[in-house]
Amino acid sequence: MAGLLERLSLLWLLAAIAIVASQPWPGCPDKCGNVTISYPFGIEDGCYLNTNFGILCDKSSEPHTPYLMNTNIPVTNMSPQQGQLEILQFVAKDCYKNGLREEWSRPWLWVPTMFNISSTKNKFTAVGCDTQATVTGNRESRPTFTGCMSYCYRPSDLVNGSCSGIGCCQVPIPGGIKNISLSISSYYNYSYLEDLMNPCSYAFVAEESKFNFSLQSFDDLRNIDRLPIVLDWAIGNQSCEIISKNKHDYACKENSTCHTYGSGYRCECKEGYKGNPYLQNQNGCQDVNECKDGSHKCKYRKHCTNTMGNYTCSCPKGYEGDGRTDGSGCQLKVIEFSIGMGVSTLVVLVGVSWLFFIYNKRKLLKMEMKFFEQNGGKMLQNELNQRQISSETALIFTAEQLKEATNNYNESRILGKGGFGTVYKGILKNGREVAIKKPKTFDQSQVKTFIYEFIFLSQISHENVVKLLGCCLEREVPLLVYEFVANGTLSDHIHGKNRASTLSWGVRLRVAAETANALACLHSATPPIIHRDVKPENILLDDNYTAKVSDFGASRLVPVDQTQSSTMIQGTFGYLDPEYFHTGQFTEKSDVYSFGVVLVELLTGKRAIASNRPEKERSLVNVFLSSLKDDDNQYRLFQILDDQVAKEGPIELIKEVAEIGKRCLRVNGEERPDMEQVAMELKELSMMGNHPWVGVQVNLEETEHLLRRPSISPSSISDNATASTTYGNSSIVKQEAFEISDGR
Repeated sequence: MAGLLERLSLLWLLAAIAIVASQPWPGCPDKCGNVTISYPFGIEDGCYLNTNFGILCDKSSEPHTPYLMNTNIPVTNMSPQQGQLEILQFVAKDCYKNGLREEWSRPWLWVPTMFNISSTKNKFTAVGCDTQATVTGNRESRPTFTGCMSYCYRPSDLVNGSCSGIGCCQVPIPGGIKNISLSISSYYNYSYLEDLMNPCSYAFVAEESKFNFSLQSFDDLRNIDRLPIVLDWAIGNQSCEIISKNKHDYACKENSTCHTYGSGYRCECKEGYKGNPYLQNQNGCQDVNECKDGSHKCKYRKHCTNTMGNYTCSCPKGYEGDGRTDGSGCQLKVIEFSIGMGVSTLVVLVGVSWLFFIYNKRKLLKMEMKFFEQNGGKMLQNELNQRQISSETALIFTAEQLKEATNNYNESRILGKGGFGTVYKGILKNGREVAIKKPKTFDQSQVKTFIYEFIFLSQISHENVVKLLGCCLEREVPLLVYEFVANGTLSDHIHGKNRASTLSWGVRLRVAAETANALACLHSATPPIIHRDVKPENILLDDNYTAKVSDFGASRLVPVDQTQSSTMIQGTFGYLDPEYFHTGQFTEKSDVYSFGVVLVELLTGKRAIASNRPEKERSLVNVFLSSLKDDDNQYRLFQILDDQVAKEGPIELIKEVAEIGKRCLRVNGEERPDMEQVAMELKELSMMGNHPWVGVQVNLEETEHLLRRPSISPSSISDNATASTTYGNSSIVKQEAFEISDGR
């Protein structure tokens, strides 16, 4: 019975605190319909802090509806403690029938200057199966842009609760954004979807907790015009330091603190107080009795003493300490211990610690052996022995070796992080520097496939491909060890703000040729290797600016005459093959398209996608292809070139490289050249750039004839044997028969 009374007392106290925290100005209405109006907001004159906080209560409907004063924005909730206001905002819609647009809306929201769209409570969401949506707003008087794409083909593709790009996509809202407008469009006008799919797209900025995606969302959103969105607000346009000196205009009352927010400020009750920080006396910040409401950290409730804004703890008689659960607590007062007891205890502790150490060591060794076998370690050893593969080609590292090489995976050794996991720099005992990739997850059902692909990839030996040196299987998730490339990524050199120098035309052309060469080699393997994420960040440069293609986290071995399909969007936006969005399949021509984007970045020095460029110029591919529409107008192309390229590059060579990029970026993958052809052409152009007569006007067809060398056909290699196709000074292993029992 006593416990029940305590719980009822606690519930009453919490309810009383909530009521105090939502107080209006004394003598003013505190309700409009179902919404509680809390100061500094108010309905009548004299009930609000200033007109920015005025609320108009529309009594023409039931229940009554509150609006922000001088606007048509309905208010659904408010919280003066958090400085937030919940309103309703329109949903953007884009509907089609028989491939023709039937309904379209582009809503906008214009709020008073004291408000921002909350970046912590809201998300921008787009729902649809053929949807491209953006939200544009102002941030610090500058335009801000973000958005996402959502595609699907049939109802079975959709996953309830997931907004990862299949039927629904979602991105955060930038902080401090104001006055948003929504835009929504379709790529295929819903012409390819099954009849069962709803041919409508929707986009909205809404409170994240108020929307949960499901198949039913398509029908629900068709009948919903508005969704709740949370606004952050602040008082005035002065910081706490300045406004606190002006007691007449200072809104924070007693027992409260001031916090600068944006260009204004907000008030909050001090720790140990609850209530409305903008009101005084019994309506303002009141002391919280932690001893009664159970929020104290005293070891014994009876020894908790409430004070204004705080509380103190003590210990019962015969005990000493601070009486706190997060402190020293309470201990018996002991005058002395027996020396013999102390020595005995020490001996026992040392003995137990030693046994515990031995136990943990054996447990760790057993665990490492378990993981080694679980991850296919014995299978890998057998395969390496059967194929007589040298330990120099594929090393099997121990967990202890990599732990020592990375200084126990010290944060200072981190080279990069991503969705795949973390990459560390390691230094082996022989002094060799390596890159150690520590993935986040590993699918145990794919152990045999992993072993197959590891052996295959470790045998790739090409001067323009980052070498896979070995692996460690003694951890739950296997680790991969690669050669270390010290000079950063291609992106660092062409996009980095603090780069030491600009890449010359000659280096850019050589990097392009070497990258194409590496991709051609990967595609020529049997089975082919599709990289699937070709971009400047995955092209490393060594100290001699030699290109090395890296990051095979998305790569897959693909049997000849087959493609790789996926229900999840992979790769990087801006480099993805347009055909992939339609078919969901990766091919070698997908890598060709991505390489074309990289080639354009080398020519222009611009990023593939940049929200800070004008809307028509945000896609570098669109700008580049537009510059080549008029073949007789060289000026348009040279307008977008990087200064270094325009200054050093011969005009005819630049046009030839641009033409290669144009062919790689063709929408129809069948019309794109293969990587072997691209590599050959770029090598020829690179050789032309090294000739002293390259600046002389000569017949290009004759020049190509003089420089072209015969290609090596993969079909010339005999079946069921290990051979190599040579590109430059390197080779890539081809294997027709790769036997692993119950394998692929």
